Amino acid sequence: MYPGTYARTTPDKPAVVMAGSGRTVTYRELDENSVRLARLLADAGLRRGDGLALLSDNNPRCFEVYWAALRSGLYVTAVNHHLSAGEIAYIVNDCGARALVAAASLRGLAEAIVAETPGVEVRLAFDQSADGPVAGHADYADALKGVSAEPLAEQPCGADMLYSSGTTGMPKGIRGALPERQIDDPGETLVSVFGALYGFDESTVYLSPAPVYHAAPLRFAAGIVHRTGGTVVMMERFDAERALAAIEEHRVTHSQWVPTMFVRALKLPAEVRERYDLSSLKVAIHAAAPCPVEVKRAMIDWWGPILQEYYAATEANGVTLIDAAQWLAKPGSVGRAGLGVIRICGDEGEELPTGETGTVYFEREEAQFEYHGDPEKTRAARHPRHPTWTTTGDVGYVDDEGFLFLTDRKAFMIISGGVNIYPQEIENVLALHPKVHDVAVIGVPDEEMGEQVKAVVQPAAGAVPGGELERELVEFVRSRIAHYKAPRSVDFVDELPRTPTGKLVKRILKARYV
Repeated sequence: MYPGTYARTTPDKPAVVMAGSGRTVTYRELDENSVRLARLLADAGLRRGDGLALLSDNNPRCFEVYWAALRSGLYVTAVNHHLSAGEIAYIVNDCGARALVAAASLRGLAEAIVAETPGVEVRLAFDQSADGPVAGHADYADALKGVSAEPLAEQPCGADMLYSSGTTGMPKGIRGALPERQIDDPGETLVSVFGALYGFDESTVYLSPAPVYHAAPLRFAAGIVHRTGGTVVMMERFDAERALAAIEEHRVTHSQWVPTMFVRALKLPAEVRERYDLSSLKVAIHAAAPCPVEVKRAMIDWWGPILQEYYAATEANGVTLIDAAQWLAKPGSVGRAGLGVIRICGDEGEELPTGETGTVYFEREEAQFEYHGDPEKTRAARHPRHPTWTTTGDVGYVDDEGFLFLTDRKAFMIISGGVNIYPQEIENVLALHPKVHDVAVIGVPDEEMGEQVKAVVQPAAGAVPGGELERELVEFVRSRIAHYKAPRSVDFVDELPRTPTGKLVKRILKARYV
């Protein structure tokens, strides 16, 4: 299924509703505008395998652009608008975009990259009537007015080409093979994996609180909800209380979160959390980053057994799944394999026995992704002896029932006195302290031990940074996990470098110390 199916059966049903403004796009509008944009791009000479870049904040037009690419055989790259103009230009050039569609609300960025992206032949900007003209860009609405809404005779299926968040270096495009089918032909999609499992159907109302350029919000909203005829309720930006209000107002049935959002929601006063009716919520999915055990337990206590977790990556090389009941029996696990076979390997590629910690690989024939323009990184993601085993660099172990437990990313591991220490474990502890608003743990140089553990903390409102709080936090960690893992020092900062999806950008943090 795709939006055209529902444009015929339920044309006036909302496909997208903005949680704040109430702005709505129906299935008829989504389908017709994506057809018009697909025709405009085809008339401009874009063909199967070409690139289309999208630069936007959370806006319902994003899905028109996405579906125009998907029904044209194009690669669509949604670009993080929080990057600098230079970084955005790098991605637009790197993905080979021949067309770019931007939101007029990002006028400064869109105009700034015109001269730096000479390969872009078509430039459109939407919502210019509201946010003003964008130099160098045709008006999106005007450009589509005279274009037929009759679908092209050939509608080869396209794909997204998204970029890693760049937490350990420059972003890299993740590019897979284009599907060999038309847009309305059946085939393996995200619906195949998550649709029946989480109960997505035409009655679904799905709250998407995260930036739409990120893989999970884009793929779930368009790739699952729109393929099954539901309604996406998209927040302009995340706010914990407003998210609860949106669930009540729109009678949300499904939602997806990152653990940072749970932490923010749990820190709301009890009277605020109890103010909203969340009874419509059937499934609350979380992913993207490991969730501290005590945070998830608190969420299950609050929302009940509706929490579902999956572990996956933008590379789509494998998936694990776990529901609330399984998690309560296996606290901290991210589940058993739902797509692919888990392989845990040592530094030399040897497969490790149950319970031993190593690099997490997925064995999956279909997961032949590549990092665009980076053959060395592509090679490093593949097992040295098994080409169908791929990794994104996470470290973990599998228990005797096949449940995967993640310990951290290999790139973030601290080696102190020859002992491996995983920052995530320490971060999970410190995140629960009432005087901690945000925290990152890194390894810093130590003449004797090689590295020592340092915590970098953004204090909670009202907490006083200084030696007394530092000692309190160190003792808090020592009371909960092994003493050798406790920070040797704590620094206090006004804000930590995080992406809008909640991921710590540790390369920026480490650069201050190394």
